[in-house]
Amino acid sequence: MAACALRRGLLSTVSKYNKKHAHRILSVVDSSSGSEAFRPRVQCRACGLSGGFQQKRFMSSRPEGKILETVGMFEAVKQHGKYETGTDVISQQTHPMCACCSAPQLFLHSVFGYRGIVLFPWHARLYDRDITPPMSENKPDPPGAHGSKEVKGKTHTYYQVLIDTRDCPHISQRSQTEAVTFLANHDDSRALYAIPGLDYVSHEDILPYNSTEQIPIQHELFERFLMFNPAKAPPFTPRDTLKAWQEKNHPWLELSDVHRETTENIRVTVIPFYMGMREAQNSHVYWWRYCIRLENMGAEVVQLRERHWRIFSLSGTLETVRGRGVVGREPVLSKEQPAFQYSSHVSLQAPSGHMWGTFRIERTDGSHFDVRIPPFSLESNKDDKAPPAGYTF
Repeated sequence: MAACALRRGLLSTVSKYNKKHAHRILSVVDSSSGSEAFRPRVQCRACGLSGGFQQKRFMSSRPEGKILETVGMFEAVKQHGKYETGTDVISQQTHPMCACCSAPQLFLHSVFGYRGIVLFPWHARLYDRDITPPMSENKPDPPGAHGSKEVKGKTHTYYQVLIDTRDCPHISQRSQTEAVTFLANHDDSRALYAIPGLDYVSHEDILPYNSTEQIPIQHELFERFLMFNPAKAPPFTPRDTLKAWQEKNHPWLELSDVHRETTENIRVTVIPFYMGMREAQNSHVYWWRYCIRLENMGAEVVQLRERHWRIFSLSGTLETVRGRGVVGREPVLSKEQPAFQYSSHVSLQAPSGHMWGTFRIERTDGSHFDVRIPPFSLESNKDDKAPPAGYTF
């Protein structure tokens, strides 16, 4: 896989980064190969491109038939502060974006290896259950939830980014290649539409680079949102369409809470998003999207086999959901491919609730253990507005 090969090379380069030297960034492209080596083939949710995988007990992660090409030069990683675009949703409330604001940043994802560009930052509250609070601050979890500790959120920077569609097939085994989903603007409360190739990336996952290309990222929204400006560094500036899109869709894009917990070296990160409310059969149905990332922090190869969810609604109902894998997959987490990311949706007939649960993980010897999914709240926005009807320019 391109992302794997890319990540191994890049992280070793970044760890030796010297400000006096520039480093070339290598991307992976397909070599000419006429045979189809893997079956069955799956389709990338975001870009529609097909990518193959081999269904074994533990899948191989080595790239086949790939070559490297230069895509840009590394820049120094920001240890403090954030990568600005001028569309900072926090500061924008007090002063609008202007032409003098700093330009979008090109980057490589340090875990999934894809190329992307930062659109704007979000200031999230990170609730890390691996950090034990003082005993005096312990509070009970939602009814039936595991554990009994309440953690305080700390401010953490995440970014709304565009993903290069050329990298979608190379990372399809490890990520759904994120898409932002909305409720469709008609009577069917279950209808969703998506803007593919939009992801939320933590500050520590950004590996910044620069490029001399005028269109370094291939995405249908790149030229609609950004323009090339050689006087800038990086040489891109946001268009009015990006400003208008961000302002219009702010309630549905907003990332506010991030939840994280580690069990036996498997870290689970959950980011919930409120999507809006629909009326169905004389009742209100509230929808949320949640993005989950699993990371293997150890050296042992493991595979996700089952999921077990509990969903508590403010109306007083408690639902249990069990099933094989996640989104039809049973991902392998290894040293070469340590992470898997996916999104799903949930609806409640109440404006708020809680979710928590476990993932059943299998070791290579056939033994199992349960990884905790950190409890997280499902909260509806106070100013509940109609979701957008789509994106048109």
